[in-house]
Amino acid sequence: MYVSALTGAGAAVGGTAAAPGVGTGVALALSAGEALSSLQLSALFALSIAEVHGVRIDEVERRRTVVMGIMLGGSGSATITKVAERTGQHWGRHVVAKVPVATLRQINMVLGRNFITKYGTKQGIVVLGRVAPFGIGAVIGGGANAALAALAVRASRRAFGPPPPSWP
Repeated sequence: MYVSALTGAGAAVGGTAAAPGVGTGVALALSAGEALSSLQLSALFALSIAEVHGVRIDEVERRRTVVMGIMLGGSGSATITKVAERTGQHWGRHVVAKVPVATLRQINMVLGRNFITKYGTKQGIVVLGRVAPFGIGAVIGGGANAALAALAVRASRRAFGPPPPSWP
């Protein structure tokens, strides 16, 4: 559902560029809102994955680590493992349970810089692609969002492992 929602939103915004006369301007305006809504949807996805796995995240620093770690994919996992120096294959549970908040702040500083650079660059490129006319923007917007969502799904499986057989 997450991948479908993100893909549909990207395609819909990109599709507005095909409107004669005002399409490009409208697509640019909608792209800003869509980038924020996709960020919010991705954060909800990451925190929902933790909840499904029975990992309650009550502290803000731990939430930030999980969200940015999943949204950055492999580079987020590598950073968390490197700075925390003791997480295993499924780092999501370990970060919540065992890593001190001071270490999480260090992790979040590194992840934050990487997140702004990588996510901002990706969204900027996607925005430019979405304003392409003749329906090309819909393909670019939907395809780019689908790829970003698939990356987050893969990263969440790396962070928490396979889904549990039953909901806790």
